[in-house]
Amino acid sequence: MPLTNPWLTGPTPDGVLPRPELEERILNLLSTQNLAVVATVNRDGSPSATPVRYYSLGFEIFYSSWDSSVKSRNLRRDPRVSAGIVVPYVGLASSRGAQLFGTARTLAPADAGEYWEAFRWQSEYAERGRPLDEPPTDPLTIITPSRILYTDHWLRRTGHAPRQTWRPNASSNVD
Repeated sequence: MPLTNPWLTGPTPDGVLPRPELEERILNLLSTQNLAVVATVNRDGSPSATPVRYYSLGFEIFYSSWDSSVKSRNLRRDPRVSAGIVVPYVGLASSRGAQLFGTARTLAPADAGEYWEAFRWQSEYAERGRPLDEPPTDPLTIITPSRILYTDHWLRRTGHAPRQTWRPNASSNVD
């Protein structure tokens, strides 16, 4: 039987993407997807993972949530957060996604500035039959990553490792 993607066989390459190319790929992923699974820390130390519809500005993602939700309460107590974003999976060749590790902060709409401008609340309001002349009052939670683990098995075709690490103030993406 012929292999559809023979470049997936053999040892995994270990090449490191140039930082500008890695950043372009991460920004493309964040801009073309809208679902993340956000993991917070419960009071007892156990994880709590919740899917959210997100928007992005640069390398940050943000979403709206009720102040009384479990994830919001968890983040007030402990701002450490992880978020997973994945492209629909068809097979190993299509495996593409990112894990964001960092901290979260929650802002009232009046304090959210450019995040609020980028938040597309109108589509959700229209979907729920709510008036578009009354913006939401729920806060926005912004996740600022201190590290992003980007996965893209298609990178193997060019001799690059399928997992690449990005850090905000690093001059390269080599750990």
